[in-house]
Amino acid sequence: MGVMQMSDNNFAVFILSHGRADNVITYKTLRKHGYTGEIYIICDDGDLQLNQYKKKYGDKVIVFSKSEILKTFDVGDNFGKTNAIVFARNASFDIAEKLGIKYFIELDDDYSCFEFRIGVDGRYPMRIREVVNLDKIFEIYLHYYISINAKSLALSQGGDYIGGSDAPAASNKLMRKCMNSFFCSTDRRFNFSGFLNEDVTTYVLAQSKGDLFLTAPVVSIVQNNTQTNSGGMTDIYLQCGTYRKSFYSVMFCPSCVRIKKMGDKHYRLHHSVKWNNAVPKIISPKYKLN
Repeated sequence: MGVMQMSDNNFAVFILSHGRADNVITYKTLRKHGYTGEIYIICDDGDLQLNQYKKKYGDKVIVFSKSEILKTFDVGDNFGKTNAIVFARNASFDIAEKLGIKYFIELDDDYSCFEFRIGVDGRYPMRIREVVNLDKIFEIYLHYYISINAKSLALSQGGDYIGGSDAPAASNKLMRKCMNSFFCSTDRRFNFSGFLNEDVTTYVLAQSKGDLFLTAPVVSIVQNNTQTNSGGMTDIYLQCGTYRKSFYSVMFCPSCVRIKKMGDKHYRLHHSVKWNNAVPKIISPKYKLN
C-alpha cells in the first residue's frame, strides 16, 4: 500500500463528539502521538455547542441529521431518545462518501494515549510504550484491514489485557470482537444496531450472519475513566446504568448473549457472549458426506 492511502484523501480519522467542543481530547492525543493526516469532528444537528465546534475546528466539523439517520437502522426501543453515539457511527459511512474518503477510522473523543502493549509469548509483565509515529501505525493497520475480508478492525483496549497471561490479548492473537475504534470502508458498509451497547450488538449480530469483526492487539487506546467526562455518553450512562446498556445486546442476540455479574469484589452487571452459540462454524472435512 505504501503511504498513498494516508496522503491522498483515501483515509481520514473521524472523531465522534457531542457537547465537548472545548474538550475533544482525542484530537490533541492524535497529534501528540504523530498523526499528521486529516481529522474530521462528527457532530449531530442537535448539539448546542455546534458554533463552538465550528469556531475551533472550522470546516473540519461535519454535521449530520439525527432524524434522517434514525430512519436507516433499528435502535431497539421506543423511548424516543437520541443522545447516543450510534447515530454518529451510522452516519459516518455517508459522510465519508460525500467527502470522497474510502477508508476511515471512527474514534471516540476521550482518548488520552495510544500505547504499545507487547507480551513475549503471552508472558507478563507486558512492555508498555507510548506510540510516537501514529501515521505508521494507522498505515499498518489499514494495510492489514484492506488485505482481509473483515467488515471492521479495531485497536485493542485496556480491558483486553486484564488477567495477566490469561488475558484475551496476552497471546498477541486477533480477537473476534470490535469495540470503540473502528477501521471502516465505504465498500464494506454495515449498520450499527441498538441505542446502547451498539458495538457489542453489532459485532455479535453481524458475525452470527457470517460477517467478520476483529480486534488486533499490540496497539491499545487509553480512555478517561467512564462517566467522569461531561458531555458525550456520560449522561445516558449515569441515567441508565450497565444493566439496561447490556440488555440491548440480549434483545438483539438472545441465543448467545446474557447478563451476568462481572468483577472481583465490587460486582456490576455486564453482557457475556457465548461464542459457541454466536457464530457459524467451519466443519472438519472428515465429516463430509461422499
